[in-house]
Amino acid sequence: MSWLHRLKLLVADPPPEIVFEVSAQGIAWARVREPRAEWAPLAPGVVEVSPLESNIRQPEAFAAAVQAVAGNGEARGRRRRAALILPDYCARVTVLDFDSFPAAPEEQQQLVRFRVKRVVPFDIDNAVVACHPQPRQDGTKRVDVVTAVVNMEVASHYETPFRGAGLHCGFVTLSALAALALEPAQDLSGANPRVFVKLSGDALAVSLIDGNALRLFRCVQIGGEALEEATAVLATTLAYAEDELGARVQAMEVCGPGQDWMGRWREEFGVPVCGVRSRFGQPAQVNAGLYGYLESLEVA
Repeated sequence: MSWLHRLKLLVADPPPEIVFEVSAQGIAWARVREPRAEWAPLAPGVVEVSPLESNIRQPEAFAAAVQAVAGNGEARGRRRRAALILPDYCARVTVLDFDSFPAAPEEQQQLVRFRVKRVVPFDIDNAVVACHPQPRQDGTKRVDVVTAVVNMEVASHYETPFRGAGLHCGFVTLSALAALALEPAQDLSGANPRVFVKLSGDALAVSLIDGNALRLFRCVQIGGEALEEATAVLATTLAYAEDELGARVQAMEVCGPGQDWMGRWREEFGVPVCGVRSRFGQPAQVNAGLYGYLESLEVA
């Protein structure tokens, strides 16, 4: 999928040397020139994902884990470039529609902040906001803008230990957005629109894709009746697609849920449901964003 790739073309910095994905379970990482995912588990309670407050509940333990995986002995005094992939539930992502959208970044920020300030559960003045315009292909000036908003305290507490390890995180994104670059495990050519479902712990992220555009993004926590709750979220997403796009979802790509969940959705919704793949390894709950990011780079 080219959405993440097109987004990365806007970034002027050279590619990073190393990529990290943080989850409540641990830290996955890979060197870009040797794209093989490594894994360092975190003890329970070190990271607790939330959009409202610092996710790093045991800062010393988290900093020690970052130092251990960063391999700063080879830095030779320079700050190395890195990409940092954060857990889905620590931020809010929405797709806003505008009749027209300015080209100036300052004006874009003002408009987007005004639109999202009433729907995020924290002070928008203390938030990091990133937006990616997607012009409509219908000949109008309407624009769908993918907007990610994260509490500044949440973002800084993730990034600070990496800076302390001699790394410059010039590209920061969310796992589910990075994972959109993964390929389906079976041929879904011509299946449009489609849904990408990613489960990590108790966080379910659902993306509705129309062509190369992200049209809807939802991330919710699911509890004891996880399969039933996830199925209900998907049902409302499919209904939204029919109402707003005038088309029935044609396929689902899934990362995280097992075959029992996938079988339930095939039967429930009557569409092809398949996993995802990467050239570099098998994507899982804790590294799907990392593998997706690597796929978005031109790495042989």
